Amino acid sequence: MKKILYIAVAMAAFSSCEPEFNNPVDEVGFYDQGQVDLSTYVALGNSLTSGYADGALYIDAQENSYPNILASKFAFAGGGNFTQPLMNDNIGGLLFNGQAIAGTRLVLSYDASGNPFPTNIAGSPTTEVTNTLEGPFNNMGVPGAKSYHLVAPGYGNAAGIGSTANPYFVRMASDAESTVLADAAAQSPTFFSLWIGNNDVLTYAISGGTGEDRTGNLDPTSYNSNDITDPNVFAAVTSQVVNTMTSAGAKGVLINIPDVTKVPFFTTVPNNALVLDAGQAAQLTLFFQAVAGITTQGLINQGVPAAQAQQIAAQYAINFTEGANRWIIDVPATQTNPLGFRQMTEEERVLLTIDRSALQTQGYGSVAITPDVLQVLGKLQQGAQITEAEANLVIGAVNGIDDKDALDSSEINAIDTARSAYNSTLAGLAQQNDLILLDFEALFDRIAESGYQFNGGQVTTEFGSGGAFSLDGIHLTPRGYAIVAHEMIQAINEQYEANLPGVNPADYPTVFVQ
Repeated sequence: MKKILYIAVAMAAFSSCEPEFNNPVDEVGFYDQGQVDLSTYVALGNSLTSGYADGALYIDAQENSYPNILASKFAFAGGGNFTQPLMNDNIGGLLFNGQAIAGTRLVLSYDASGNPFPTNIAGSPTTEVTNTLEGPFNNMGVPGAKSYHLVAPGYGNAAGIGSTANPYFVRMASDAESTVLADAAAQSPTFFSLWIGNNDVLTYAISGGTGEDRTGNLDPTSYNSNDITDPNVFAAVTSQVVNTMTSAGAKGVLINIPDVTKVPFFTTVPNNALVLDAGQAAQLTLFFQAVAGITTQGLINQGVPAAQAQQIAAQYAINFTEGANRWIIDVPATQTNPLGFRQMTEEERVLLTIDRSALQTQGYGSVAITPDVLQVLGKLQQGAQITEAEANLVIGAVNGIDDKDALDSSEINAIDTARSAYNSTLAGLAQQNDLILLDFEALFDRIAESGYQFNGGQVTTEFGSGGAFSLDGIHLTPRGYAIVAHEMIQAINEQYEANLPGVNPADYPTVFVQ
């Protein structure tokens, strides 16, 4: 029997037929758990495991988490009770000593023109962090957790909220100094799932790469929240988690990490949405030719040889055409790019949270023209000399997209390098411990490229309407989590020779319209 099951192996089948999503049979004894004991299932992970959706955690989302869906199917074949640290309401958000520290969930609304947009649901949070719950809990998914947080003492200590503690874990921890792993292992699980590592690169990505790549730094206590976790730290922690969870013979599923830069948070706003008519394109082209000329003269004045100055400045003579053009992006200034901007390349990403009104009306991502700038440009067209202050005024009009609003190629490469290393670790641990490796990377790519078909329906990754992703553009909808649960059941049935009922994604909702 294969030790690792890759969903990618079966992907070709999806192009010619749909998965089977039959309703469960009620007959006693029809289903069985095969070569695995499903009596005590514990799920470890982060927000994706908790059921987090639409930018918040709330009761309906938790009840539609993939672990809870799985547990409902395990119950047909000997699975036991499955408990979760439920929130107080379906509004979402958190209070800490009465003060809101996390926002409410998003719902889909419409403006006066009928255009859809996500907005926070009406109401205020009612879930108070200091009102701790009595466990244990089978769903140990902690929103915001990175790999090393699973083994960090004090992660559930209310005194550390805002620094070393996580408010979601504070609500559910067995005591202030326990760890997520310790609380999970204390339940003596017979079966477990582990989906961790997304946040180890995702927080860096959603910050626009404003954090640091900590590869080579083995001390996670020195990391900031938006940093990339060193792959060796990830490997050590996940090995500890897997070894602990399997020490008494438990089997389980490890889920790998998809390309986070392909989720709707990074793909909804195109990087070539600078749409120009012929006249606008010509004007922008002339503007950047002026920038190139000013830069050439400025470098020569600094003692740079004329030929070298022209070569460096030539990169700023950006040509624009009628139709779609890519945005201008800010990058670190260097000797070869002294002005610190360039046009975006095809693979680079604009974040969903960017101020789109600024892109459309304020020249953000291109040029912020003022009357003073136009006056200087007029002088240049007439061949007149301009002052250093006037030259700086023109260059200062370049209004590139800030680092926090985009991912450039170097940042994407850092994310992908770390993620690939994490996935190699997960694959090795699955093989070494006779665990299933659910290849969510391949499954996600399949959904992104051609959708996921079910009972005549389809789920895609299109923001707001595709059905896979919730309104935060990062987390799945209940239907998306149902697909994860279904694929996990298919994998369990194959690897452990079980006979468990599948999950019909059509039974689960997508986004909520207010």
